[in-house]
Amino acid sequence: MRRYILSRLATLLPVLLGLSLITFGLIALVPGDPAEVLARRGREVEPSPQQIEAVRRELGLDQPVAIQYLRWLGGAVRGDLGDSLDTGQPVWDEIMARLPATLELALAGLTVGVLIAVPIGVLAAVWQGSWLDQISRALALLGAAIPSFWLGAMLILLFAVKLQWLPAMGRGSPQQILLPALALGIGTSAAVMRLTRASLLETLSEDYVRTARAKGLRERTVVLIHALKPALLPVITILGLQLGNLLGGALVIETIFAWPGLGQFIIRSILNRDITVIQGFTLTMGLVFVVTNTLVDLVYGWLDPRIAARATAPGGKP
Repeated sequence: MRRYILSRLATLLPVLLGLSLITFGLIALVPGDPAEVLARRGREVEPSPQQIEAVRRELGLDQPVAIQYLRWLGGAVRGDLGDSLDTGQPVWDEIMARLPATLELALAGLTVGVLIAVPIGVLAAVWQGSWLDQISRALALLGAAIPSFWLGAMLILLFAVKLQWLPAMGRGSPQQILLPALALGIGTSAAVMRLTRASLLETLSEDYVRTARAKGLRERTVVLIHALKPALLPVITILGLQLGNLLGGALVIETIFAWPGLGQFIIRSILNRDITVIQGFTLTMGLVFVVTNTLVDLVYGWLDPRIAARATAPGGKP
């Protein structure tokens, strides 16, 4: 298991290096001159070409692209992502001030999705073809079809405006996170529910499950002890991917619920063409996504030691 963990951690470096290269390259293609944006800040009149050129030299934008990338990468490794062209504050500080709220909302949405999807998916697989199975499949289709921003607006209208049970905006109390977490989690539960049902149905047909039943074990023991654990392996994979999707979806939900995360900050930065913030945000979200999927791989190896053994065996596939 130790070799498996080390092999997974070793793959992080080239992946993160490729992520930084793609992030810098794509943002460099975005129209707009950061030097012009910065030169205009705080001025009532248009800056002269000489002033713009002076700012460009100060930022190092007059150097070759390769040199610019290496300077940016060196700063990113030290936690220095530059200063925002809009606010003048360090990008790292701006992101870190808001990232915990976004992660909190995304994890809350993921938790809601799991709490809804896994029990219903298990029951639908155990009672395949029953009315519960039919309802779960209809709910999965409905959850996948409803846009999260529309669902968020409907939740506000029902629970905050009509019934006045829950607050519609802000962050700070458990009640304030319920509505945005539901808006994110219901869409996530659709995919997880379908996969849980399909994976458990496949596992229940395996020979070792039939052997466990032949030994006279109770059906609950067969399902929860022998079948559910291996059936959750593909579910864990999709949860890692869903967390990345939830981070993106959380930006829209944050705007609807006035959640003080990265959503409004990034939208404002995009509108203002604040390239340094966009670069820092893209790199940070990519880092979160890569680390999350690495943790998923490690959980895979813990749940099924055969995967770790195959990955570290000579000639084995990672």
